[in-house]
Amino acid sequence: MPSKKALIRRPGPRLAEGLVTHLEREAVDVGLALEQWEAYADALRTHGWETVEVDPADDCPDSVFVEDTVVMYRNVALITRPGAESRREETAGVEEAVARLGCSVNWIWEPGTLDGGDVLKVGDTIYVGRGGRTNAAGVQQVREAFEPLGARVVAVPVSKVLHLKSAVTALPDGTVIGHIPKVDRPSLFPRFLAVPEESGAHVVLLGGHRLLMAASAPRTAGLLADLAYEPVVVDIGEFEKLEGCVTCLSVRLRELYA
Repeated sequence: MPSKKALIRRPGPRLAEGLVTHLEREAVDVGLALEQWEAYADALRTHGWETVEVDPADDCPDSVFVEDTVVMYRNVALITRPGAESRREETAGVEEAVARLGCSVNWIWEPGTLDGGDVLKVGDTIYVGRGGRTNAAGVQQVREAFEPLGARVVAVPVSKVLHLKSAVTALPDGTVIGHIPKVDRPSLFPRFLAVPEESGAHVVLLGGHRLLMAASAPRTAGLLADLAYEPVVVDIGEFEKLEGCVTCLSVRLRELYA
C-alpha cells in the first residue's frame, strides 16, 4: 500500500549562516523561521502525512533542507554526496532515519556529487539536474542505482538556479511547471506549463489535487486553482532568503513496503 511519511529536520541555530549562491544575502530571523517550519510541518500532518523528524544537525546551517540529503525511488534510499562540501555531514542522520524505516540504502560515491534538490520524479522518469551541485558522475550513479528498478533517468542542464527543483516541479498529472526565465530547456519536458512567479514553480503533491505552495506565489496559486487544483499555502519567506522552497524542507516517502 502507498505510504505517506515525510522526513523533516528542524532548523538549527546557525540557519542564518546557510549558503547563498544565486541571491544577495539577507538577514534571516531564526525565530521566525522556526515558526514557519512548524507551520509547514503542521500543513503536512493536516493533509494526512506522518512526519518523521530526523535528528538535528545543529552544526550544519543548511540541514533543514533535508531533501538534498537523500533521493527516494520506490523503497530505495540513495544517500547523496552534496556538492557543497560543508553540507556532507548532514547525510548521516538521514541515513539512520531511512534505515529505521526499512529502506534499502545506497550511496553516491566520490567523485560523484548529488543534491536531492536536483532530482525531479515524474512517474518512472527521473530528471536529474546537472549544475553547480550535481556533477556528471553523480548523474551516472543515479542511473546505476535506479534504472535496474525500471526508472528512466534524464539529465537536464541547470545554470540559472541552485537546483533543478528551484526551476521546475510537476503537477499530479505529470505536467512540469516552471517560471520560464529560470528554466534552461523547457523543451526537455513532454508537457510544460509556464507559471508567472519563480516560487510558483515549486509544489509538493499532498494527495488528490492538493498542492503545497509558498505564499509568495499568489498569482500561480490562482492559476492552478483555476485548473481545478487546491493550493495549500504556507509562508516560508525566511527559507526563501536561503534559496529554499517548499520541496526542500521535506522528503516524501510514498512507496515504503508494508
